[in-house]
Amino acid sequence: MIELDGTSLTLDHLVAIAYDGETIGLTDAARQRVRAARAVVDRFAQRDEPTYGINTGFGKFAEVRIPPDSLGTLQVNLLRSHAAGVGDPLPVPVVRATMALRANVLAKGFSGIRLETLERLIDALNRGVHPHVPSRGSVGASGDLAPLAHLALVLIGEGEALVSHEHTQGSSRASWTPQGVRGYQSGAAALREAGLEPIVLAPKEGLALINGTQPSTALLGLAVAGAERLARAADVAAAMSIDGLQGSSKPFDRRIHDARGFPGQSISAGNLVELLAGSGINAAHANCGRVQDAYSMRCAAQVHGAARDAFAFARRTFDVEANAATDNPMVFADTDEIVSGGNFHGAPVALASDVLCLGLVQFATISERRSERLVNPALSGLPAFLTRHGGLQSGLMMAQVTAAALTSELKVLAHPAGADTIPTSGNAEDHVSMSMSAGLKAAQALELARAVIAIEFLCACQAIDLLAPLRTSPALERAHDFIRAQVPALDADRSTSRDLATITELIAGGEIERACATNVN
Repeated sequence: MIELDGTSLTLDHLVAIAYDGETIGLTDAARQRVRAARAVVDRFAQRDEPTYGINTGFGKFAEVRIPPDSLGTLQVNLLRSHAAGVGDPLPVPVVRATMALRANVLAKGFSGIRLETLERLIDALNRGVHPHVPSRGSVGASGDLAPLAHLALVLIGEGEALVSHEHTQGSSRASWTPQGVRGYQSGAAALREAGLEPIVLAPKEGLALINGTQPSTALLGLAVAGAERLARAADVAAAMSIDGLQGSSKPFDRRIHDARGFPGQSISAGNLVELLAGSGINAAHANCGRVQDAYSMRCAAQVHGAARDAFAFARRTFDVEANAATDNPMVFADTDEIVSGGNFHGAPVALASDVLCLGLVQFATISERRSERLVNPALSGLPAFLTRHGGLQSGLMMAQVTAAALTSELKVLAHPAGADTIPTSGNAEDHVSMSMSAGLKAAQALELARAVIAIEFLCACQAIDLLAPLRTSPALERAHDFIRAQVPALDADRSTSRDLATITELIAGGEIERACATNVN
């Protein structure tokens, strides 16, 4: 069990919760903070003066005073009215990550929620109750209101949810599917199946459940985790392509990269040196006379490294936001105050997700260029489209076309969602972040980038086959043989869609980098 205290939730924790069904709980200190903040809310709820979120309306209605006997109804109406999302539901791992992140924020003790309500949210996650959360409808301020409202409705026995009693990753985290899912049912039925009772909301609790950036942050965090794994696989693919193209390993000399100083660049260069070490192919063309390779080979470390540094920025943002108080108003139990602010604004998350997309595009665009070189006989010195029977067979001609199509789509996704803003809520919310759009875009970009790298692996493995009896390095040979155990060489034309799906799964699960049996950072 991962114990939440509001300050120490990590990305590794979130990945385990989202994909592996890890359970969560609260520390004793968190329970004490939650109780202390709730006592403040209870005192304010008894007073006559208006306090936003407790005895007033919301947004444009913040000046409307609500009578004491309607405070519970106010919170229920908040959830119902704000559950206005549309589109496909968020995948179960994203919903699980969202629930965990929201529980962690509430555990900080700035929200004023009752301990029993927070524990009901935790129980729902631990027992596999996964709310139906439409993916569209949030502008990322005041937080991700619509997605969180759909999530919170299930806790009061409304909305819809899936109930899953077991979890599996399958071979990877590319397409996690819960086992034992019976389809969406009413929130009340889902809670009943999980052995839970609906909660009855007290003052401020509806607002405490929906005021924050957790759906956007969940998308960001899981995309960061996937992007970091993709970066390692991309270095392996690049090394295999460079060897298949009989390129030089000299551009990855540590001295070159230390002289520039970017950490991501040095890491990628180090990976490429390690992966190419001992290559018989490389030794065979040591005196070929070629002075310099094309940029897609020679500058692989520089491009991959820049993307890695973009991912590092996104991870730092996630690390802060995952443990940040994003409520409004905030409850300060030590001074017995409730203060309105704007921590719900998703600008940091939007920017990080947009930067992540830019990094993914760098990996995809340079990978597609290496795939093109591999299938182009004028550039590779290999049979056209990597088939020995050109004309009768088309080989991997269309695989590179697919890479081009995906890369072009990725370039569109690189446009920053956070560059846009549109006023909402009667112009009370006159600058919004679009962090949810940015997070959804990052998730889509990751999926496309994986497929582009999978195409490079397919081409690079075929190139290594065609260069036999020359042998690649021991590390790359292990990766090649691992892929070949599941995707045979292309001796005759066949549909490669299934091959690419298989390799994509291997990338998402980190299995290719592990197969190298060397230190790929």
